[in-house]
Amino acid sequence: MDRVILGIDPGIARMGYGVVKLQGNQVRPVTYGCIETPAHTPVPSRLQSIYHELQDIIATYQPSVMVVEELFFNRNTTTAFTVGQARGVALLAGVESGLETQEYTPIQVKQAVVGYGRADKKQIQEMVRMLLGLTSIPKPDDAADALAIAITYAHAAPMLDKTNSIRGR
Repeated sequence: MDRVILGIDPGIARMGYGVVKLQGNQVRPVTYGCIETPAHTPVPSRLQSIYHELQDIIATYQPSVMVVEELFFNRNTTTAFTVGQARGVALLAGVESGLETQEYTPIQVKQAVVGYGRADKKQIQEMVRMLLGLTSIPKPDDAADALAIAITYAHAAPMLDKTNSIRGR
């Protein structure tokens, strides 16, 4: 079953997105990029902008699932709060559009894409490039991360489908 997957790397200044198409066991790139908001804009306006741009992306590419990276912060709580708000807005945009939503931790993404939970950014970016058959690493980094998140779901989708059919869903 063909499936369009929207991966999201949450952020308030820059939210990465990546759309891939799962065809059988092949993952193909559709589009990727970033939603950027100006630094000195009030947070509510930035969140509104992210929401509307995500709705446009969803309307254009018609994904069936949105996959969002879970947050991991160990230092700056102020950043964690605003990124958490942007992440919430992304999830809201997905749910409001009727998408299945899934979340993965950074370690899960690294394991799925590279096969090693402590892989560095360069390893992840190179694997994204190779897995999607791209000639260069996707830029900026947030877009490459979003593609990695979408690939993580694509790798898990066949097992999720089997589990759901066993459960009668």
